[in-house]
Amino acid sequence: MEFNLADLWESVVDVAGERDAVVRGDCRVSYALLDERANRLAHALLQRGVRPGDHIALDLYNSVEYLEGMLAAFKIRAVPVNVNFRYVEDELAYLLTDADARAVISHREFAPKLAAIRDRIPPALHLVVEDSSPGDASAALADLGAVEYEAALAASRAGRDHAPRSADDLYILYTGGTTGMPKGVMWRHEDIFFGAF
Repeated sequence: MEFNLADLWESVVDVAGERDAVVRGDCRVSYALLDERANRLAHALLQRGVRPGDHIALDLYNSVEYLEGMLAAFKIRAVPVNVNFRYVEDELAYLLTDADARAVISHREFAPKLAAIRDRIPPALHLVVEDSSPGDASAALADLGAVEYEAALAASRAGRDHAPRSADDLYILYTGGTTGMPKGVMWRHEDIFFGAF
């Protein structure tokens, strides 16, 4: 038996779909709804050219969208990459270039920082999650050619009609230390599964 995180997630959804998967203040999201939204995001990414093995940077606060991005990547065999939202422009440019990010999912308030480094990073699809940040990020969003996250989900299918997956599918975790720049550590899905025990 192979252990792939998307397959394991879907097994849990099939058994406990109506239970709460995420609780944040008054916001409650069931396993079924989180799975549906991750499927929609997975299809939105595929429709925009993301393929298995492509790296998807998650430049987000701890949020439901972070989980959706990670699960969507797992579902289509893409590779989620964590981004520390506190990075300054040089650190962010380094990480997105080092990770060869094919797509970036970020909160709206990070758009100006991403737009400022646009010429220093690989060309990427930018999906932007609305937030309540002050200020107008319209110019930065236009520079990035950003796609609005909820609109992308609304226009995509919710089905699980994804290709078969493997225990060898990857997740990249960028570690931050006290010296040098962050390093990307590759984890196989099966290794993460067993490492969690």
